[in-house]
Amino acid sequence: MPSPRLLILSLFFSLLVSCQQVETSPTAQQSEAKATSQRPNIVLIVADDLGYGDLGSYGQQKIETPFLDQMAREGMRFTDFYAGSPVCAPSRATLLTGLHQGHAYVRDNWEAGGWEEHDPEGQLPLPLGTTTLPSILQSAGYATACIGKWGLGGPGSEGAPQNHGFDLFYGYLCQRQAHNFYPTHLWRNQDKVVLEGNTWKNLTGKHYSHDLMTEEALSWVETQTEDGDQPFFLLLTYTVPHLALQVPEDSLAPYLGRWDDPAYDGKKGYLPHEHPRAAYAGMVSRMDRDVGRLLSLLKEQGVDENTLVMFTSDNGATFDIGGADTPFFQGNGVLRGNKGSVYEGGIRVPMLARWPSQIPAGQVTEAISAFWDLMPTVLEVAEVESSATTDGKSLLPVLRGKWSGDSARQLYWEFPGYGSQQALRHGDWMLLRRGLKKGEGKPELYNLRHDISQKHNLADEHPERVAHMLELMQGEHTPSERFPLPGVDS
Repeated sequence: MPSPRLLILSLFFSLLVSCQQVETSPTAQQSEAKATSQRPNIVLIVADDLGYGDLGSYGQQKIETPFLDQMAREGMRFTDFYAGSPVCAPSRATLLTGLHQGHAYVRDNWEAGGWEEHDPEGQLPLPLGTTTLPSILQSAGYATACIGKWGLGGPGSEGAPQNHGFDLFYGYLCQRQAHNFYPTHLWRNQDKVVLEGNTWKNLTGKHYSHDLMTEEALSWVETQTEDGDQPFFLLLTYTVPHLALQVPEDSLAPYLGRWDDPAYDGKKGYLPHEHPRAAYAGMVSRMDRDVGRLLSLLKEQGVDENTLVMFTSDNGATFDIGGADTPFFQGNGVLRGNKGSVYEGGIRVPMLARWPSQIPAGQVTEAISAFWDLMPTVLEVAEVESSATTDGKSLLPVLRGKWSGDSARQLYWEFPGYGSQQALRHGDWMLLRRGLKKGEGKPELYNLRHDISQKHNLADEHPERVAHMLELMQGEHTPSERFPLPGVDS
């Protein structure tokens, strides 16, 4: 019979071996490898026409957005972040190229066809050879996907997503087609995916596009995280809450009866809806739910700590058409103007960033920033060097809490649509000109630090500042043959 001393030693070594086996189990090793050996993953979510005030973290009182509000609490919320343009296609072009609208190729919406079912699809194609964020990341070894709305080139055009750095595209190539959430088809790269059970211009159908795109995104992320060491970049361009107002019953029901909700008859375009306010709120909450599902998946797959997730919108909340009721929801908060305007309500948008290993929870920043900053930011996060020319600056120091402020930051917009407009933010000051096409364009000057709602035009009180900012504005504008700026180029 073994001595007591030998029994004790045997038990000690058994426990030691057992501990070592736990510490070096395959699951623990895989999780640690994902967290430490791989360059960061990046997920950029862009909503469509979501206003500055449409999220609870930005003051929304009627629409429930618990998952995005949690994302704000766990990461960083930007107060002074701007879209690339007040409308869809040029804003997306700015995001992809890092060039503001004074230098970008696409500066307004441009349509390849009309509004009927068999009209040619697509908007102005982004030219082959354009330097884009995904093309740089793809060349650097990132897996890349764009899921959602494209708007920078139709089927078979040089602007198709796979020509600009995306391994996978799934969604709407044409933003006109995206005006219906129950489309007859979507696109997977250049393959048309027919959606049986959906009917042209029908309010409901079998396949809700937002759900299809969410499932595609979750499946793609799961595949990337299970396959191994390749980092990934996902651009998830949701079409919520752009019109038309359409949402499945399970997201509509929670808001029915909460408020007076006059029916929309469809006379101003888009599809009619019996409960338009409930539909809008339901759409936003459904998107919020699905962002929560994506964040949960990143945790389940062990890549949460090593993934930067950003959420924003392509422009401000829409004007009151198609049943939308921005004033009722205060979708732009206290900001003046709507989509299509270079007032704050058309271009200032929500921006949330979450990266647990790098961004301390509960941060709020006043860093003045815009879409054209996203390209240099993502490249620095991805540890990718590039000689690409951009108008932006990396926000990585901001995300890491090392930003000391930039009182002289300068941002510029121009928009040949809606009467021809220009805007320049310089520190706390915003100068804008509207109605240039009609020969108007009298400068308006606002101090955003004291007047975020742009109620008090101070142009007459500060003529020297106006003159200086007009000079800065002119220096940011490069004429475009395709998109001349009426009142400036003429």
